[in-house]
Amino acid sequence: MRLHTHEWGTGDRVAVLVHGIMSDHRTWHRVAPVLAGKGYRVVGVDLRGHGASGRGEYSPETWAGDLVETLPERPELVIGHSLGAMALAGAVERLAPARAVYCDPAWDLRRKLVEASAYFAAFKSANRAMVKSLNPRWDEADVDVELATLADWDPASARVLPGIYAVSRTPARPVVPSLVVLAGVGELVRPGLDEELVRRGFEVRTVEGAGHCVYRDDFDGFMGALDGWV
Repeated sequence: MRLHTHEWGTGDRVAVLVHGIMSDHRTWHRVAPVLAGKGYRVVGVDLRGHGASGRGEYSPETWAGDLVETLPERPELVIGHSLGAMALAGAVERLAPARAVYCDPAWDLRRKLVEASAYFAAFKSANRAMVKSLNPRWDEADVDVELATLADWDPASARVLPGIYAVSRTPARPVVPSLVVLAGVGELVRPGLDEELVRRGFEVRTVEGAGHCVYRDDFDGFMGALDGWV
């Protein structure tokens, strides 16, 4: 499936941004302009089931395949968050970027989250008060974006998650030079995965105090964690 994309900047280097579940390209509204200012042409996608992209079968394979069908080959940089990091890991060998960054990747979740993931669909009806209470460090612009992306999200994409996470989705090794940025107080990634990723060849950095949506909880901390990679 060809995905809807949005671009920032006109640089001669390409950077790709892939959002997490319930979001779309608008979630990168602070990150993308910074990358554009560094000379990148930034391409943000809407995964299938999100934003202005189509709906259809939801699986790691279809999400990854859509990225390969849509994005330019050999970008300089790719960044994926959460579900987007899982999709990106499945596409990275075919996309062949120079560098990959995975932000709090949804590869190997805490068991309680796997069991509850089908209920993520309930967030479709979240109101402003709920979004703010769950994300107290977000500014009003990020709350606005969250409400807008929820309105354009297909909750059926969440109902398949328990089946997807019946097995670990952690890559055996990094296909290209790869950084994993973890949330210091995130509830997604299972304990001990950071050490395992280092053993598998990933560089791992943690943004202390940030929750799962690292770049919205602590924008400066997230951009600082990218030092040397962007």
